[in-house]
Parts: sequence; C-alpha cells; structure tokens
Amino acid sequence: MTTKLSSTSAVQLPAPAPLLTRTGWTAFIVALIVVCAVAPALNLWVPSGSPLHLSDYAVALLGKIMCYAICALAMDLIWGYTGILSLGHGLFFALGGYVMGMYLMRQIGRDGNYQSDLPDFMVFLDWKELPWHWALSDSFIATLVLIVAVPGLVAFVFGYFAFRSRIKGVYFSIITQAMTYAAMLLFFRNETGFGGNNGFTDFKRILGQPIATPTMRMLLFVLTGLTLLGFFLLGRWLVRSKFGRVLQAVRDAETRVMFSGYSPLPYKLTIWTISAMMCGVAGALYVPQVGIINPGEMSAANSIEIAVWAAVGGRATLIGPIVGAFLVNGAKSWLTVTAPEFWLYFLGALFIAVTLFLPNGVVGLLRRSKKETKAVAAAAPADAPTTAAVDANTESLRKEEGAAS
Repeated sequence: MTTKLSSTSAVQLPAPAPLLTRTGWTAFIVALIVVCAVAPALNLWVPSGSPLHLSDYAVALLGKIMCYAICALAMDLIWGYTGILSLGHGLFFALGGYVMGMYLMRQIGRDGNYQSDLPDFMVFLDWKELPWHWALSDSFIATLVLIVAVPGLVAFVFGYFAFRSRIKGVYFSIITQAMTYAAMLLFFRNETGFGGNNGFTDFKRILGQPIATPTMRMLLFVLTGLTLLGFFLLGRWLVRSKFGRVLQAVRDAETRVMFSGYSPLPYKLTIWTISAMMCGVAGALYVPQVGIINPGEMSAANSIEIAVWAAVGGRATLIGPIVGAFLVNGAKSWLTVTAPEFWLYFLGALFIAVTLFLPNGVVGLLRRSKKETKAVAAAAPADAPTTAAVDANTESLRKEEGAAS
C-alpha cells in the first residue's frame, strides 16, 4: 500500500534573503551619489581656494585606495568565506596592471624620448621589434579581455593543481607566496620584455585622450568607485546564494561537505579564479591613476598587506575589508609623511593587536557593540518595575522608622 504526501506536509524552504536590507540599500545609494556626483563636483567645480574643494592629490589617493579595497574584497571571498588564506594576490593585481601598462605604453606612440614606435626601454635595450606577448597590446578591447583572462588563467591553472592535491592551510599560503616571488624575479629580468626593475611609466594617453587632465583623472576615479560598488554587490550575491553557502560549509568543515556528496574542488577553484580576476581589474584601474607599474607590486609585503586589510576590517563581512583598506591605507598615507620610519612597526603592531583583541575586525566590534546596546535596551523595561518596587519599599521603611521614633 502506497501513501502520498499531502501538500501540507511538503518541506517549506525558507524564503531567500534580500541582497541588501533597506539600510544597506540606503548606504549603497549614498555611496553611489558620493562617487558619481559629490566628488566630481567638489573637485571640478568648487574653487581650489574653498575649504570644500577636493584636491587632485586627494582624488588620486582615494582612487588608489578604492583599487586596494577591491583587492581586500577579493581576499574576503576566499579567506573570509572559504577559509583559503592567499599570500599571493599581489601577483594577480600586478598582472592586471601590466596588461593595462602595455596598452598605455603603446599609446605613447612616437612621443617618447627616442621617438620610436617601440617603447623607450626597448629602444634603450636595442630591441628591434615587439615580443610576441605584446601582439594585442595596441587594442583596447583586447586589453579589457586580457585584464581578466590573464590573472584568471594563471589562477585557474595554479588552483587546479593545488586544490586537486588537497593543499590547504599554511602550506597553501606558502606556495602562493613562492609563486608570487618567482614571478617577481621573472619580471625583473630585462629580456622578458616587461621593463625590468623600472617597469612601465610616463603614460600619456588612454583611448587617444590625455591621461593627466583633471577630467580624465576624475573619470578614472568614478569608474573605480563604480567597479568597487559593483563587485560588492557581486560578492553579496555570491555569498548569499547556494554557491556561497557551500563555500562557507567548506570553510567550516570540508570533510563533512565531502561526505554530504559535494566535491569542494569546483567550488574552491571557481571562487579562487573569480577573486584573481577581481584583483586583475583592480590592478588595471590602479596603473593609469598612479602612473607606474613595476615588479615591486609583486613583493611579499604587498600581498601580506591585502590580508591585513581584510583582517583589520573584519573577515566574512564584505564591507569590513573595504573599511580596513581605507583605514590602513589612510593611516599609511599619514604616517609615511609624519613618521616614515615607524610605518612598518605600526603595521605589524596593528596586525598583532587585531589578531589578539579583534578577531572579527573593526566591523565585528561595531556589530557586537550594537547587539549589546540592543540587549540593554530590551532588558531595561523588565528591570523598571523591580527598581520601582525597591524605591517603594525603601520609602515605606523610612515612614515606619519615622513613626517608631
């Protein structure tokens, strides 16, 4: 005899949570207005003598920090939500920067010091023609494709062999840093065609337009801000989807996930590749705003700093790494001017302090404080009658003592 489940006994899945809360959408729209309207108005239209004027230096600094914030966001996706600590994301950032730098070098044309179709460093090294890997560097469309394709391909190949071999934890962190260091040594060599230790600089145009004008710098600033906000929404969508829940399960108990019938390899490889592509885009936006790219961007310190931003802001929060990038790099910009010899000590002390006292970062501390405030507010009405009763008893005792006397 067979029985059928009634419609009332069917399993009811919880409704999907919204991408952002009402408060979250409000903050997002405010950030969008600041990036697209307020900042351009303060920089381009407010007179330089006004206290409200946003200087070109501030625009360049904020644009650079927003590029760093994209890297911190990418780090949060793999470290905060997947439990994979990478100490090699500086490589993907630099690869995106080099792809953009190659295009900008071709845009110089014959305006270089040697008035040649080849970049100046190639003329200096007596190169006769462009290397094969410069073939598509004069096309902006091809450059946009390569900005995400090159870091993505390198990350995919490296991640496939690493994750298939089940390398994890500190061992994975070590080999990512070794990979980045090897790439830095390769790019330092003049014969590779990447400018050696000087890298690429002296950019003049992008899409045929002068790159050093205030309008172009503000356009790059706005584009960087929009990219950061777009990646934030992408990250929210990823972590709140079924894909994101599996990632968090892999972070918390990978063996149990395997016993549940899921293979962690495609999930880890996918988020690892997406994270690398995000860093590549950040590097491509960074180069025209800063005006230089060299192998120093692949140094071990740069990759470690990306992890520091995520840890200071708060892992597994998405907004936390962005906050951390602004806090740490803002402090760095100030300290490197006022006390440059103490900056590295400050960075090390900050990371130790966050590890010991703020395991959830600044955002985690704020959320905990908010919860405690709400808990105190919720408990206050229940305590009020008790306090009133104590006051009434005290007053009655005073009256009794007065009558007795």
